Amino acid sequence: MTVLVTGSNGFVGTGLCARLRSDGAAVRAAVRSLGVAPPGGRGVEIGEISPETDWSVALRDVRHVVHLAARVHVMRDRSSSPLAEFRRVNAAGTLNLARQAAAAGVRRFVFLSSIKVNGECTEIGRPFSADDAPGPKDPYGVSKYEAEELLRQVGIETGMEVVMIRPSLVYGPGVKANFQQMMRWLARGLPLPLAGIDGNRRSLVALDNLVDLIVTCLRHPAAVNQRFLVSDGEDLSTAMLLRRMGKAQGKPARLFYVPSVMLSFGAACVGGHDVYRRLSGSLQVDISKTCALLGWTPPVSVDEGLHRAFVGFVA
Repeated sequence: MTVLVTGSNGFVGTGLCARLRSDGAAVRAAVRSLGVAPPGGRGVEIGEISPETDWSVALRDVRHVVHLAARVHVMRDRSSSPLAEFRRVNAAGTLNLARQAAAAGVRRFVFLSSIKVNGECTEIGRPFSADDAPGPKDPYGVSKYEAEELLRQVGIETGMEVVMIRPSLVYGPGVKANFQQMMRWLARGLPLPLAGIDGNRRSLVALDNLVDLIVTCLRHPAAVNQRFLVSDGEDLSTAMLLRRMGKAQGKPARLFYVPSVMLSFGAACVGGHDVYRRLSGSLQVDISKTCALLGWTPPVSVDEGLHRAFVGFVA
């Protein structure tokens, strides 16, 4: 099969394209500019994703689409209306691609959404499920939810098979942002006052597990017109995660205990309230539907996923 992958130069896209090619699929990598070579060196330039993007060349003879490209969280966003910009790319841009894909004869459209469609946090033991009422809180989550709804409508109107995947936090080789920062803390042997953050639980997903689920959703008949949550199947507290990360890189985490009240106060004093909230909060997902409907289990354990994330890492 010929698969069009958008966002092919990204963190998930690079891993997905490599896996598809190893499985013998013909991959067409959509990139913003051919100035940056796509995985495998073959691709098609589509420019910026917007409601006006012309996908005709990229979609020629394509029967499967995996749409990964999106406007993600922007630090110090200078847009006069961040929500409008997220909607323009993630909702209207996705709708434009889906309509052109259906008109071009695409059979199945797999969309990488976000767990932010469900919400920002959970109570311990009450994970998000795939069929929960949506509760997005930020512009990115809102735009992803709206994209899902627009895709669902295109599927109803055209008969194109639509599959939506909402991953939890993805980690693996080349990961950026907060997870990369924790890797640096550990690699440099910094003492961390986080031993007491042991009562929360967070779901994560290794890149290889997410890629495996995407490939499964491209092929499995039961995936049609469904939405799935994905994780490694093992939830960890922040302290547990740091210890397992330390073990994976062969440098034990240097954790010490500071009461949560003091941590929260200290974080607030230095403008780090949001960072502390993410470190101390819980976000669990229930993947039972994913496993039961698709006969899928995460092929990579948390420890193996963490080990792979550290391969080639330089602090």
